Amino acid sequence: MPYRSFRSVQADLADGTVTCRGLVSQYLARIADQTHLNAFTEVYADEALTRADELDARRVANPDSVGRLHGMVIGVKDVLSHAGHGLRAGSNILNGFTAQFTATAVERLLAEDAIIIGRQNCDEFAMGSSNESSAFGVVCNAADPERVPGGSSGGSAVAVQAGLCLASIGSDTGGSVRQPAAFCGVVGLKPTYGRVSRWGLVAYASSFDCIGPIANNPTDAALLLEVMAGADDFDSTVSTRPVAAYAQAKLPDPTNGGRSMRVAYLVDGVESEGVDPDVRQATQGAIDRLRAAGHVVEPVTLSLLKYLLPTYYILTTAEASSNLSRFDGVRYGYRAQPASDTQTDLVAMYKQSRTEGFGPEVRKRILLGTFALSASYYDAYYTKAQQIRRLIRDETERIFADYDFLLTPTTPTTAFRLGEKSAGAETDPLQMYLADLFTVQANVTGYPAISIPNGTDGVGLPIGIQLMASPFAEENLIAMAESMFVV
Repeated sequence: MPYRSFRSVQADLADGTVTCRGLVSQYLARIADQTHLNAFTEVYADEALTRADELDARRVANPDSVGRLHGMVIGVKDVLSHAGHGLRAGSNILNGFTAQFTATAVERLLAEDAIIIGRQNCDEFAMGSSNESSAFGVVCNAADPERVPGGSSGGSAVAVQAGLCLASIGSDTGGSVRQPAAFCGVVGLKPTYGRVSRWGLVAYASSFDCIGPIANNPTDAALLLEVMAGADDFDSTVSTRPVAAYAQAKLPDPTNGGRSMRVAYLVDGVESEGVDPDVRQATQGAIDRLRAAGHVVEPVTLSLLKYLLPTYYILTTAEASSNLSRFDGVRYGYRAQPASDTQTDLVAMYKQSRTEGFGPEVRKRILLGTFALSASYYDAYYTKAQQIRRLIRDETERIFADYDFLLTPTTPTTAFRLGEKSAGAETDPLQMYLADLFTVQANVTGYPAISIPNGTDGVGLPIGIQLMASPFAEENLIAMAESMFVV
């Protein structure tokens, strides 16, 4: 059986039960055996084994010199730059591109002796909720290969779920770490906006994007965040606040004189008919357990709930329209072949390269964003969405003036079938976007949030529950998640 906690890995490394090379070899064998899941777009087999040998030699020479992540085998979503390695963002537009530098988050993981085993499949440019838009093909959920893993960090979540690595690093723009974590029965953590440097992350929507870990338990996710977080001269939006010891965070015990936590739960998460009955029942069960543990748990409503998704999609597509304008086929990546040897029209080359290089979901979002930013509609859409974003943040702040956490289901349903909600399906394609209903609030406001497993539905598919906390309250958030976590 694969390891499910870094604590057990460390214990076996310390007593010589296993070596880093042995760990990497185990994961490589599992990756080879689970290729049908399509979780990895590239596996760094030789490189990972070489690094494992180096780490083993260092442990033998001086056990006290090893880093905090010594022996942790991780995968990295295909939107994070790793110098000398391919970087595609799940898109043909970056075909053949090699990263020229290493993302700050990845650099910090390597500095603490993590082993990167490969890059992981994702929705193209992190745009999607099902991992069906990747140029590398769909990713399958290990719980049921006929179902989606969630997106956009689907490959990252499946890799942890299937034991192909111990943890993964993904990105979360509207739920892209938490939603696939819920669908795959693992833990996904989105930190406060600015807690982790975005330097080296391929941008989707710059005021929403966050880098976050996916792991088997909250403690491992906390340790990864602890390593990645902190100030960075390369990112002017990152916070300079001190980084807490997240992995050691503990809640006060209300049964032993400690303060009870105050938890608000969103009424729609347990009463709305749009939420699957099994998900509603599991969420109510979590609420009951929190009350039994001595916490104060009370219902709240969010009056602007129906505006969350429209606000999110107007603003993120607008930012994507700007961010993705750099991919033009001139300096790097895919370039369309001219129709004839005499064709020299630069604009035609731009259009053809972007039409052929981008997939349909990305093209759609670029067009929507360009429309929202156009002179005739800028005030009607983009300006109005920014105003609503401010109102949503104000309302969220009012909730957190009275409560420590906001609890919701992570997703309205469990994992749906491949092709069921994708473009061209018989059902309303807008149904795909509803998978992000409960996750986008944390990105619109910049608040931290975590998804942890919360049982399974009637057919055995994982259910996730989400906790959101005040900005930079990751310590309490992780401690509460750990207290609720059941193996």
